[in-house]
Amino acid sequence: MSTQVHHQNLIHQGRVFKVVQETITLPNGKQMKLDMIRHPGAAAMVPLTRNRSVIMLQQYRYAAGGAIWEIPAGTLDPGESPILCAQRELTEETGYQASSWHPLGEITPVPGYSDERIHIFLAEELTPASQKLDADEVLEVHEIEFSAALDMIFNGVIQDAKSICGLLMANAWLQQRK
Repeated sequence: MSTQVHHQNLIHQGRVFKVVQETITLPNGKQMKLDMIRHPGAAAMVPLTRNRSVIMLQQYRYAAGGAIWEIPAGTLDPGESPILCAQRELTEETGYQASSWHPLGEITPVPGYSDERIHIFLAEELTPASQKLDADEVLEVHEIEFSAALDMIFNGVIQDAKSICGLLMANAWLQQRK
């Protein structure tokens, strides 16, 4: 299956992503215009302490209307690998670093209108480091029992898609490791 792109029009170039309108022919032969968010990709991680607690963020998100619960994550810099992004973001957002990393998988959060891919990792063997928040990061760092974080998903407290996926993927990985 292939799609033919006929025309691409840049609508907006933002700090992180761009919005384009593309005229395409779909694999079924139908021609249409689609608005797309072109995103460089991201990395997220489930930071797990030795006593099986997870480091979570309660982060202010203007678009979501307030603070939401999330796992640490960030956008890939140009040419940066997902693992280096995850390592950088863990330290910047939480003030921890990890010496053990396990890839859990990759998700496509909104495939209907964005090409963003988020690479998810499990980060273990945490040690303190210097937190370096960006100017737009308003957050609190919390240590929560892993089982309580899973309960927060099923109780509707955690609604962020990457966080739900990351915690469930980490849980599956940990169960296989037993």
